[in-house]
Formats: sequence, C-alpha cells, structure tokens
Amino acid sequence: MTTLKSTLRDDLQTAIKARDELRSATLRLTLTAISKEEVSGTKARELSDEEVLQVLAREAKRRREAADAFAQAGRTEQAEREQAEGEVLAHYLPRQLDDAELDRVVAEAVAEARAAGAEGPKAMGQVMKIVGPKVKGLAEGGRVAAAVKKALAGG
Repeated sequence: MTTLKSTLRDDLQTAIKARDELRSATLRLTLTAISKEEVSGTKARELSDEEVLQVLAREAKRRREAADAFAQAGRTEQAEREQAEGEVLAHYLPRQLDDAELDRVVAEAVAEARAAGAEGPKAMGQVMKIVGPKVKGLAEGGRVAAAVKKALAGG
C-alpha cells in the first residue's frame, strides 16, 4: 500500500474515533475514489503516491466546483459543506504556487519558447509543454493557461 493511501486510512480511523463526521465522510469518499481508480481499466493495480495525489487533486477540484455551483444556486449550506470538504483534502495536497511564483515560471518558459523561435499567441502550446511538467500538481491547469495567455499577450 502506498504511504499516502495508508496515511489517509489512518486519518480516517482517527476521524471516526474522534466522531469527526466531516473529515471521516470526506476521507471515506476519497478512499472510495482511489479504490475505483485502482480497479478501473483492464487489470486491478495499486496506485503510486503520485497517482493518489492526482485522485486527491481531482476530488478537491470537484469540491471547489460543487461549492461554486451551490453558491450560485443560493444553497449556502451545501456550498459551505463542499468548501469544508475541499479544505480537508487540501491538507494532503502539495502547497499551490501563488500568482507571483506562477508568473515567474511562466515568464521563464515564454523566454525559453521565444529563444526556440515561438512568437505571439501561437506559442501557447509550446509554452504549455515547457510549463506543464514544472508546475504539475502545484497549480491548476486553468490558472496556468490564463497566466500563459497573459504573458504572451503582454510580452
């Protein structure tokens, strides 16, 4: 079993013993998502820590999107619940890059792409190929794409 998955299971047991309903429900759903991912495909397998992190990031994103949808629909109680679940999951994810750090990484990638001959908005794909591996798991794709568009348009 991966270390991150075992940590999640241990934390689930602790949350159950502490009667922390929010934390235990969130961790149960997350462990279920991990189990589903392990048995999907042609052959069941054990997920690596990196793959477990991807599942966690996907679950956290679902919580953020659901919270936004509930808030727009005027269902504040459900929105707060989804937000709280997202915060529980954020505890297990790596710290996200702030805007300044992301802009710095994007600026370096834009300079690298320009040195290779890519110019203007058409360089988006090339810059994304450079930035992608550097910020994987540290920034959401939409944020990265927006930062790249801004850098290409402004520079």
